[in-house]
Amino acid sequence: MRRLLGIVALLSLTSAASGQQPPDIGIAPVELTAPSYTFDTAEQHRIKVTPLVRGLGRPFALELLPNGDLLVTERGSDLLLLKGATTPGAAIEKVVVAGMPKPVDAPATLGLQDVALAPDFATSHLIYFTYNEPAPIPEGAPPRQRPARFTIMRGKLEDGKLTGVATVLQGGVAGASGSRLAFGGDGKLYATTGGPFGDTSQDLSNIYGKVLRINPDGTIPADNPFVGEDGKHPALWSYGHRDQHGLLYDPATGAILNAEHGPNGGDEVNLIKRGANYGWPDYSFGREYDGKQIGAHPTSEGIENPLLVWIPSIAPSGLMIYRGDRFPSWKGNLFVGSARRGEVPFTGGLERVVVGEDYHEVRRETLLTELHQRVRDFVQSADGLIYVLTDGNENAVLRIEPSE
Repeated sequence: MRRLLGIVALLSLTSAASGQQPPDIGIAPVELTAPSYTFDTAEQHRIKVTPLVRGLGRPFALELLPNGDLLVTERGSDLLLLKGATTPGAAIEKVVVAGMPKPVDAPATLGLQDVALAPDFATSHLIYFTYNEPAPIPEGAPPRQRPARFTIMRGKLEDGKLTGVATVLQGGVAGASGSRLAFGGDGKLYATTGGPFGDTSQDLSNIYGKVLRINPDGTIPADNPFVGEDGKHPALWSYGHRDQHGLLYDPATGAILNAEHGPNGGDEVNLIKRGANYGWPDYSFGREYDGKQIGAHPTSEGIENPLLVWIPSIAPSGLMIYRGDRFPSWKGNLFVGSARRGEVPFTGGLERVVVGEDYHEVRRETLLTELHQRVRDFVQSADGLIYVLTDGNENAVLRIEPSE
């Protein structure tokens, strides 16, 4: 097993990994200047894609409010309220939610990331969000490569303001990675954390490279798998994860699914099981960024196999199972966001996977590739339409509906 890297080494690796490809690699991005776009798809023929909002600030997460408004997180910055976003013909009003904590002079990997509504939001108005709190810069580290403490916070959202902000859970100092939140049918809050470097994700004393499970007030459920065991963090639910940008609770089955980045290839969707080990960094279907093989075998006894694997990478972000009626041919399909394919910028889209019993893959299709957008997140509205958040040159919200 690999030795745990120090903070300075971890940050150096992060910087190096982000510079693996020459700047001229990639496809020219598409400017979303048309009122709408129409595409044919494999099973739901002719869909209409309408840009609703453009020019957001590095958006990361999308959440639907009960009244049809949309919440958008701008990574490391603001929480936005898009009033009227899902109302046909309505003029969309963009409101910056007051009261959201915001780091000063910090890179976008710090600060706000994901957001989730409390199960009783209609009465409590509570929202939960993940926040990478800046930590002191280690001596000798680049000033812009700030370490952070992963934090889950909550506050009351009313009248465009956030009040009563409080910390629910906070981890130790680590490199900042992606994170997601989801409430399960058991009323517990699940959260993903990243552990891309060293053996952090196999170290059960910390929260990084794990799926966490806590009570909404931050206390630890008594039935978590490592409660009461010396040297093991009680909030852990599963471990051996790399960098997780998707998390989903499926009320139809009670399952928890995640989507996580492999290194160079080996992106995964996993069925998350209590106390299970998902293998990183010793087992992966991907390769190192220089193309070298990570290990002799991608999996082993005692390591959970992924439900889905992508080789080459798609840079997955966001998860959804479609349960609406507007796209009957997509009902029960799993959707996974994609920022880029095969390490080539502006080749992202929306992955649609037809799944059978126990989420076994039947076939796949990639949507929206013609738009060359980085898909970050998406939601299904009450009327069965799909709203997609893109992160890239347009930073937009798109609406997908059947074409007449």
